[in-house]
Amino acid sequence: MACIVTLRNDKAREFIKRALQAVENKVSKRSFDKQGNFSFGIKEHIDIPGTKYVPELGIHGMDVAVTLSRKGQRVKYRHKAESRVGVKHRLTPEEAIEFVQDEFGIQVT
Repeated sequence: MACIVTLRNDKAREFIKRALQAVENKVSKRSFDKQGNFSFGIKEHIDIPGTKYVPELGIHGMDVAVTLSRKGQRVKYRHKAESRVGVKHRLTPEEAIEFVQDEFGIQVT
């Protein structure tokens, strides 16, 4: 069984905060890619605070993938007048780690 869900803005921030609590607010430095995105796994979905156990569903693990970008990244994906994003404008792993530590208060090991 697989499902992909896209969350943005406040709902995304709230879910990420709760999902990070399930992994004790720790993410490995290896979880970050060259573009500053990061992923982590949760062994049991009921570890997320506020999630109730439903016997009909059982217990499932999940992977959480977070995509970070700066404003202006949209020019790469728009259909009309598509353009490139400059190297200096791209997000680096170091900047992403710093942002995540400040925003969510996690430890990057």
